[in-house]
Amino acid sequence: MLDIAFSEMLVIGVVALVVVGPEKLPKVARTVGVLLGRAQKYVGDIKSDINRQLQFEELKALQEQMAQQARALENSVKKEMLETEAALTQSAESLKTSIENAGQEINVTAAALAGEVGKDAGAAGTNGVAAEPVPVQEAPVEETLYRGEPPPKF
Repeated sequence: MLDIAFSEMLVIGVVALVVVGPEKLPKVARTVGVLLGRAQKYVGDIKSDINRQLQFEELKALQEQMAQQARALENSVKKEMLETEAALTQSAESLKTSIENAGQEINVTAAALAGEVGKDAGAAGTNGVAAEPVPVQEAPVEETLYRGEPPPKF
């Protein structure tokens, strides 16, 4: 706290002895010691209060920094999820269109084959009755798309 050398303390002691006198010097020395002790205690309390305040400010800054990083991480995860969702939606639409086109081609081919079978049966004339073409049932595409259930095992 105070950088006082031994020689300086000796000079202060001699001056105090001359000014105060030998009878009151021990009482004055005790009082000065008590006052210096209190002063050191007050200085220590102030230092600890300042240190606590600084630590509190550092913790506040650290908490704010962590909150900002958490928000940034949350935003990046949301962005990635939206991009993935858009890509999956686009893939599903493309797959749906492909399945619908394939279904239409199958219907056209089935109708053409049914017409040829009917001509062949009529030309053969085994009993004179032409076989009626079997109507093709078209399943809605929504029912054929994967809905999260495992695919059926055959």
